Amino acid sequence: LTHTYKVWQVHFHKHVKKDWSDHALWWEKKKTWLLKTHWTLDKYGIQADARLLFTPQHKLLRLQLPNMKHMRVKVNFSDRVFKAVSDICKTFNIRHPEELSVLRKPRDPKKKKKKLEEMSLISGSIYSSPGLYSKTMTPTYDSRDGSPLSPTSAWFGDSPLSEGNPSILAVSQPITSPDILVKMYKPQSLLDKAKINQGWLDSSRSLMEQDVKENEVLLLRFKYHSFFDLNPKYDAIRVNQLYEQAKWAILLEEIECTEEEMMMFAALQYHINKLSIMSSENHMNNSEKEIDEVDAALSDLEITLEGGKTSNTLGDITSIPELADYVKVFKPKKLTLKGYKQYWCTFKDITISCYKSREEAHLTPAHQMNLRGCEVTPDVNISGQKFNIKLLIPVADGMNEIWLRCDTEKQYAQWMAACRLASKGKTMADSSYSLEVQNILSFLKMQHMNPDPQIIEPITTDINPECLVSPRYLKKYKNKQISGRILEAHQNVAQMSLIEAKMRFIQAWQSLPEFGMTHFLGGKKDELIGITYNRLIRM
Repeated sequence: LTHTYKVWQVHFHKHVKKDWSDHALWWEKKKTWLLKTHWTLDKYGIQADARLLFTPQHKLLRLQLPNMKHMRVKVNFSDRVFKAVSDICKTFNIRHPEELSVLRKPRDPKKKKKKLEEMSLISGSIYSSPGLYSKTMTPTYDSRDGSPLSPTSAWFGDSPLSEGNPSILAVSQPITSPDILVKMYKPQSLLDKAKINQGWLDSSRSLMEQDVKENEVLLLRFKYHSFFDLNPKYDAIRVNQLYEQAKWAILLEEIECTEEEMMMFAALQYHINKLSIMSSENHMNNSEKEIDEVDAALSDLEITLEGGKTSNTLGDITSIPELADYVKVFKPKKLTLKGYKQYWCTFKDITISCYKSREEAHLTPAHQMNLRGCEVTPDVNISGQKFNIKLLIPVADGMNEIWLRCDTEKQYAQWMAACRLASKGKTMADSSYSLEVQNILSFLKMQHMNPDPQIIEPITTDINPECLVSPRYLKKYKNKQISGRILEAHQNVAQMSLIEAKMRFIQAWQSLPEFGMTHFLGGKKDELIGITYNRLIRM
């Protein structure tokens, strides 16, 4: 038995004049690519009756992006899925491809015929992976309004994407009809969510090994809910696709949120939709700007080399901040009528100590809690002035549940940020503490209702609550009521730029209690497991 290279060289190369360099042998029975051309067929274990398929390695795939739009992409079916996803991300100029993966489309048992795939299919160019990153890393967005820069060649260079219209991936397209949302598959239970996650492909095996066919629809999604640096200068497409995934997760009720949070998300969507339409019109009317890539690269390099201010960082290293204030503490137990009890609490390093009064702070604490590895969940109601922090603290015999109640937004933001860092084993000396406090405060501020009805713009026809709010709240209120509340919440975000609004939406999504929880089916029947970055939960 000769080498595999000579098998197809003899049969095809001499008789048919064609470029066969992309072709390879596929062994269907064993689901194996014969890519080691220096191996003999005997070494692969192939007998005379084996059926081998001589086929191209690169095939067309219909890829549904996080914005629910479909793209036709040429993907290497012999590469491992991790490598294939990396090439796809290079094609679309999405940094950090390790954050994403592909999964099969979930089957809706209520619908036998599916026409949704054709509804959002983008016809036209076929994108071939891998693409090319910009050598100069020229910013892809307009710093004034956050919209993508029009001369695509400055970013994509000789990439196949420059032949099509890649800027569409960085632009948020509003939901035009409530029917689109109605036809989307919505998980009704934790079991449905777990079944969706069964569709993730194995990153260590190729597409062909996992029975993926040519022209099959796969979903490209951010899988691990842990995102590296989001830089608006280079991540216009990545930020937009992340925003779209968050938007659809909220609209399809894949993640729970309160009524106030839903109105805030709807207001941000409404604002982003308005700015996206305005920026698209401006770019169509304006002529293309001349961009000096060298100057842009030099200015970016200058900013990078200058870095941020280090005086605060040096101060953090020498002294660890502490919190000390009156906080109400509650230990929920079965058949208890006791409520919150006020303590003088100090937060040092990653430990909370509770004293009966401020004067007894030098004595032995009544309670002490080490928060390393604990679960931190917010329980906030702005209108009801409720600022609670739920802690599940690991102890020897399980989990100890403690609730903290703060009096003000500022106090809540400080203690919540400290608890989140402490759960990861970090203290308030960490440089991210002050940023976390500011993010929590801005998240709370966006949920405030504007008390002055005079400055709220009149309800216009361009608001379609059915496209901005999940079905649960549409059943609860009339459209006119929801429109009014959206406009009321919009006053808190009306001054934001497009890119800032998207970033705020993503941050608010990350602040939801259920964010990062992925459900899977366990080994036993009807067993559900929830997995996050730091814990494994049996549901």
